[in-house]
Amino acid sequence: MVMLLQCIVNGRETKKAIHLAREKVAKAINCKAKEIYFTSCGSESDNLAIKGICYKNKEKGNHIITSKIEHPGVLHTCETLERQGFEVTYLNVNSNGCISLYELENAIKQNTILISIMTANNEIGTIQPIKEIGKIAKKHNILFHTDSVQAIGNIKMDVEEMNIDLLSMSAHKFYGPKGVGALYVKEGVEFEKIQDGGHQERDKRAGTENIAGIVGLGEAIELAYKDFETYNKKLISLRDYYITQVEEKIPNVKLNGDRINRLPGNANISFEGVQSEELLYKLDEKGICASGGSACSTGNPSPSHVLMSLGIESKMAKGALRVTFGMENNKEDVDYLVENLSKIVYELRKEEN
Repeated sequence: MVMLLQCIVNGRETKKAIHLAREKVAKAINCKAKEIYFTSCGSESDNLAIKGICYKNKEKGNHIITSKIEHPGVLHTCETLERQGFEVTYLNVNSNGCISLYELENAIKQNTILISIMTANNEIGTIQPIKEIGKIAKKHNILFHTDSVQAIGNIKMDVEEMNIDLLSMSAHKFYGPKGVGALYVKEGVEFEKIQDGGHQERDKRAGTENIAGIVGLGEAIELAYKDFETYNKKLISLRDYYITQVEEKIPNVKLNGDRINRLPGNANISFEGVQSEELLYKLDEKGICASGGSACSTGNPSPSHVLMSLGIESKMAKGALRVTFGMENNKEDVDYLVENLSKIVYELRKEEN
């Protein structure tokens, strides 16, 4: 009897913890708690949003609009849907990685049921005109989903003001635990579940809830926006200082993405005559962590699909280095990075010649 009562108490506490986390997420993006569904990651949230909407609305239409520089969680989902008979339009981007609102509106058809454009790109950091995209979607009575995995914690998101119907996020991108994400779905928007089993998350996402992860996500998103302005300014300052130092001290480099309209802590630069794999290996020896593309493309020798979509030549794309700054970084870190980067690039180019 004692064990039974303890289980009941623990069950109630668990429900309270999940509800509190749901409220924290809702407050961060200006929505209702009941519009938040917890998942395992951003990719699952993308899958649930896109497939869920398409399966529910396949009698109304079968056309989806997205961009060529989306995260694999969106692109591969769209490719799967194409094999199932759906039609997908992949919008081009300009040299800064931004879509054309004119091209977007022209791509809309009578059978268009969903627009899915990421808020900010994970490789080059370019921020899309989300509010304007939302207006176009609303004007044509089309649902709008945005992958905001990179944006949450770096950009203030207001789903009401931005006319967003569905939004994906992942906790580890704003200092929360790995293995937990969330999906916002506007009240009244119907979508099908894609995972069978129990009736968790209001019968939209079967499976035992990751309680610790969900609580961590709620705490992390609350902290991410607690002193947002100060944190944001710090990252922008470090990012701009790094870009300036690299451009001044290392010849033949190219900044990828928009110089200003980009994520505060993101800097993606291509180094002519250098392979990113070589750069990463040498930087790792100096205790510096960076990447050549997205974390999801690690081990793929092909040039980044994002950089190629920007019209960057293959040789330059293969020499791209993505650096991201966070709360623990400072100006001394940037100086150390640039000092070592300058030497490494010089040595690698010398060896190449």
